[in-house]
Parts: sequence; structure tokens; C-alpha cells
Amino acid sequence: MEEQKDFDILEMPAEGLAAYWLSIKKLIDVKRSKKVLEDEIRYTREPYIKFLLETAFSDLDETTVRRLTEAKAKTLAEEYARKLSTMQIALLAMSSQENPRISFVRMASQFPISIISEKKAFALAHGLVDGLFDKQSDPTLLLEFDHKLQPDRLLVKMLFHIILSRKEGKQQLEQLVPHIKTPFYTNGITQVIDGFDHRILKSNLKIQADQILAYSKTKMDMAAEMCLGIRAKQTYDDIFRIARAFMP
Repeated sequence: MEEQKDFDILEMPAEGLAAYWLSIKKLIDVKRSKKVLEDEIRYTREPYIKFLLETAFSDLDETTVRRLTEAKAKTLAEEYARKLSTMQIALLAMSSQENPRISFVRMASQFPISIISEKKAFALAHGLVDGLFDKQSDPTLLLEFDHKLQPDRLLVKMLFHIILSRKEGKQQLEQLVPHIKTPFYTNGITQVIDGFDHRILKSNLKIQADQILAYSKTKMDMAAEMCLGIRAKQTYDDIFRIARAFMP
């Protein structure tokens, strides 16, 4: 079994997530071995799914499992919200050609603790700008952008984009697009490049971020219920009924 590199509850459609849990149910029924779960726990990188697997199939009682999974969902939702808010600030800064120092302060303020100093962030971001025009640099490594990056790296990458846009112009952002793995940010960058009115861009980003967070909450609720259904040894058809309750 290979590590699931692209499994991400923030972007995965509900249908795909439901299919995942149904496949787990089928494997457990067929193999009747704890190794199925051990393998999933070992190879799954998606944080909420990994937590569900580790917690729901432990010796904890169902009430405790529910309390812990709700706490984990809340924690992850807050992290997703911070990252989406920071992305919105960065995209709007590129749109308005805002002073990067102001942008950095506004982005850093989204986090409850200091994740990186201003001096270090700017040194790294300017290094990325310089590397962009160095023919020996690896563009894939340099331009890679993914919301799953650690917050300090994510902030530096966005600061790099803000500086690049202000220094070299918005059209320079086009070279970033093929390397961005987060659709929300890709859409925003594209709208910045296309010169969307700042107010329209701000409205679009806010609406889309709210929808992403709401949909993610639904998917986490569905995942928890399906997982607990499997734990309770409900039938495949009943697990499928649980999934259908969370989909149109």
C-alpha cells in the first residue's frame, strides 16, 4: 500500500470521502483482520482521517471518541480558517499593490503565536525572488505552493508572491499558477492577474472561503459518523445510508 499523498479532506469531494469509508468497510468485512486498520493508520497522511482511525478503533468508549473527534474537527477547522484568511490577505495585497510590510503584519496577526520574525520572513522571501531569476534554481521547488505547508513556510511563500507582484508586476504571477496545489489560491491569483476589481475580488474570496469551510465541516461530520458506524459493525448498506444523509 502506498502513502496517500493527495488525500485531503479540505478539497476532496464528499462522494470521494464516502467512497473511501465504504472501501474501508468492505476491506474489514472481507479480510476480518486488524491489519487493514493498521495499514490505513500507517499510510494515511490526512490529519482528520488519521485521527479518526486511531481514535475510533481504540479501546475508548463511543462518548469519549465523539468528544475527541469533535475537538479535533474544531481545531482543524480553525487552522483551515486561519490559512484561508491569510491567503485572502495576500491575494488582496497583490491586487492593491500593498506595502509588503503592512501585508506581513496583517498575515502574521491571523495566528495566535508568532510563527516567524519579520526579519527572517523578508530575508527568505527576497531569497525566493532572487532565486526566481537564477537560471540554476529549481522552479518546481521554488514555486511550489500548498495549503498543507507549515504556517511559517506558507507565510513566506505568500510574502514572496506579494513582493514579486509589487516589484515586477502582476503578470509575473502567471508563472506561479502551474505550481499552486490549492484551488482557492489558484483562482484568486488568476483573478488578480486578470485585473478583477478589488471589491469584487474581496467579495469572491470571502464567499468562496466561507463555502469551503462549511463544506469541510459537513465532510468531517460525515466521516465521523461513517467511521463510528463501521466501529459499531453496522452493515455496508447502513454505512451507505449514513453517507447519503450528508449529500444532496
